[in-house]
Amino acid sequence: MIYEIFVIIFSYLHLPLSFKEPLWEFFRTVLWFGLTAGFIMLIVLILVLMERKILAKFTVRKGPNRVGTNGFLQTVADAIKLLFKEDIIPKNANKFLFSIAPILFFIPCLIIFAIIPFSEDFGALKTDCGLVLLLGFGGISMLGILLAGYSSNNKYALLGSMRAIAQSISYELPLLTSALAVVILNNSMNLAKIAESQSNLFEWNIFPSIIGFFVFLICSIAELNRTPFDLAEAESELVSGYNVEYSGMKFALFFLAEYACLFVYSALIATLFLGGFSSPFGVYLLSFLPILKHFVFLEQIFWLILKTFAIILIIMWIRATFPRLRCDQLMNFCWKVLYPVSIINLLIVILLKYYLG
Repeated sequence: MIYEIFVIIFSYLHLPLSFKEPLWEFFRTVLWFGLTAGFIMLIVLILVLMERKILAKFTVRKGPNRVGTNGFLQTVADAIKLLFKEDIIPKNANKFLFSIAPILFFIPCLIIFAIIPFSEDFGALKTDCGLVLLLGFGGISMLGILLAGYSSNNKYALLGSMRAIAQSISYELPLLTSALAVVILNNSMNLAKIAESQSNLFEWNIFPSIIGFFVFLICSIAELNRTPFDLAEAESELVSGYNVEYSGMKFALFFLAEYACLFVYSALIATLFLGGFSSPFGVYLLSFLPILKHFVFLEQIFWLILKTFAIILIIMWIRATFPRLRCDQLMNFCWKVLYPVSIINLLIVILLKYYLG
């Protein structure tokens, strides 16, 4: 439908036909990234409120209950407050690096958001190496944390950023190893094809690679710097960690990127192990209705978002349950437990693929 509208507008402009496809690709990309940015804003508002409500239930508190009905507008009020807060830069900070760090942390989150396939045809960046791009851009965001800690001229910020980098580098190894098992199972690094190959509940990758699922989930929590791996922002030790000197919109960008990455990593787990946008029943319910069969992509988006929020709920549940690890426990758990287990999972998947096809 959007393409048809574009063709009508193009015909009225009387431009050469050679401009049609390049203009369409440019328009499509700009439109997609605009929708992605808007969707990220909405998702972050929902996730922040959802987490505060869930944590309140787990800890027997009321949670947000003042602004709006049942406190549903509290995150909107907090966002407005951040917009009007003064942007303070420490006197002895490196002003250029201090200012560019939040952008460097947020932009990769926006890009990897566009790599996630929400349906067979609904995705901005369609590529056969989507998994590599997503994990690669996810690693770039760590540079933003490093620059934030280094440029702040604050020992707590520097310690927090150093912890985050050490943690990210360590946990990427078992994360990549468990992702490699999924690539072997599906013979592809294209996220859309991986989702399509899990056409029903019994073909989900979680069954042959259930160990890899738990390893990937744990490593994702560590990559997101969330409890019990939130050593980069340990309030009781580092005040607030790498972003302790940030305020206003710069702090909002860090906050926005953290929750956007929470959604992205949860969607990635759903895509790799839980069928992504594929229906667990093997057929799409809308395909049985002649009037709605052209809107199957909406059902695909629904299934992906439903699975994604199920993973997010588990991650929030873990935050409400487990205490923070010490640095030595964090590293020992990665190198002595997760990495060997991820290699064992990879070997099991290779044997299953070889003998069962």
